[in-house]
Amino acid sequence: TLLASDSAAVAVWEWQDEFGRWRPYRGSVCSYIEQVIQASQQKGRRSGSGLLSSIPLGHADPALAPYVIDIPSLTQFRQDTGTMRAVRRHVFPGDSAAGQGVVWEWQNDEGGWSPYEMNVCVFLEQARATNHQRVDLGPLGYNYEVDFVAQVQTNKTTRFRRSVQRRLDAPYPVTTSTAPLHKGVGCSCQQCWPNSGTGPITTRYRHSMTNFPNSSTTHQVPGRTASVSSSNVGMTAILMSAAGLPVHLTRVPQAASTHKATKKHSSVKEGRKVSKKGSSCSNSGICFHLLLFISLPLSFPLDCMICMEKLSSPSGYSDSCQSSSIRPEAVGRLRNCQHSFHMLCMLAMYSNGNKDGSLQCPSCKTIYGEKTGTQPKGKMEISTFPQSLPGHKDCGTIRIVYHISRGIQGPEHPNPGMPYTARGFPRYCYLPDNEKGRKVLELLKVAWKRRLIFTVGTSNTTGESNTVVWNEIHHKTEMDSNLSGHGYPDPNYLDNVLAELAAQGVTEDCLGH
Repeated sequence: TLLASDSAAVAVWEWQDEFGRWRPYRGSVCSYIEQVIQASQQKGRRSGSGLLSSIPLGHADPALAPYVIDIPSLTQFRQDTGTMRAVRRHVFPGDSAAGQGVVWEWQNDEGGWSPYEMNVCVFLEQARATNHQRVDLGPLGYNYEVDFVAQVQTNKTTRFRRSVQRRLDAPYPVTTSTAPLHKGVGCSCQQCWPNSGTGPITTRYRHSMTNFPNSSTTHQVPGRTASVSSSNVGMTAILMSAAGLPVHLTRVPQAASTHKATKKHSSVKEGRKVSKKGSSCSNSGICFHLLLFISLPLSFPLDCMICMEKLSSPSGYSDSCQSSSIRPEAVGRLRNCQHSFHMLCMLAMYSNGNKDGSLQCPSCKTIYGEKTGTQPKGKMEISTFPQSLPGHKDCGTIRIVYHISRGIQGPEHPNPGMPYTARGFPRYCYLPDNEKGRKVLELLKVAWKRRLIFTVGTSNTTGESNTVVWNEIHHKTEMDSNLSGHGYPDPNYLDNVLAELAAQGVTEDCLGH
């Protein structure tokens, strides 16, 4: 890749993590995003059509296969968990750090390297080029000083130090467009608390069904891909139950034994008992009324929010997701939330998920059935002690310890048969021992049994793939320091985690069953 000239501008795309920090995509990924947008704009000028709706990032980097950027809303959508993050596009001078391929990084708690947001990288590179030995990041909103000689970042309040490094990477792409494509909206999912609260998703998302690399469903078609196997017979049956007849589905393997918590100590162990393929029973199957068929006039104006084609037209996935019992133009309406989609689009979405017998409405996130995850086997231990957490002086503390060891990935994981690592275990987490804290604890037990707390994927902090990572239900892993966002005091944490659990289908209705 050629370096940008002094007069040229370069485009940098970044995504916002759960702590509100902006994290730049690599230069090669940004180049791909810009190329796709430019090609779409050229095609639009020739045909008079609008800008493309979404960009699957797996085409640029296989490690990003679960992620799709929705351009109209400037949102990153993760297909396997439904998590959405805000994204943004900034333009920098060609002679800046971005144009030269310079990235500044700080060492995180797991020993990996996390990049500063690009405007910080540009600031640091300018300071280094002008022979500064130390710079204050306060003007950029960060409570840190960076010492170029010692190569450390120091927290100005706590004096805690972290290593920093300067790395050369692929330069960011040259662009002629100096303004963002859209104003966009704040991420409206419950995972992005600094920006918004909970609520239905009102923007539109075109879900590109990109398979995981090296997965058991390797057939891929650029843009729209879906692999439908015999394991989806149950879902086809549900989609065909126009009269609302109950249908049983088989979930991914899951089993757990729960020991009643005592005041002093308890544990919740999880095993992996694989049910026979195709079997269904009251434990492994789900029985619910999902869809009603609806007939639409040819001029029906609404779009299917999965393929973004008109509901009165055939499914946009009819070329890659085929079923002998579902016609490409068949449309269904979800029974509870009343949102409508092409039947084949729903089947494609299910085929590219965990295939656990549940469906989540891509519009409002309503869950149908019992959602389960892909958490490896392990043990959850619970104990209490009298010391109080900051902000909760009137009660003691609940401590949760999660134990997961390395192992071999199962058929539900990104790379079946390959090893996975388990870094940083046991992991210690804390809740106040009050009424709401105990409620959260009971729901976390349910989430643990449903394999929703961890998953196998790529670490956001270290970049390591095929490793055990948190799965979007946030935990407090520190007791008395919230500078990192992982500790107390945090007056909103219990309400936030209850909302996150509810988004995974884990609510008070699950208790006592």
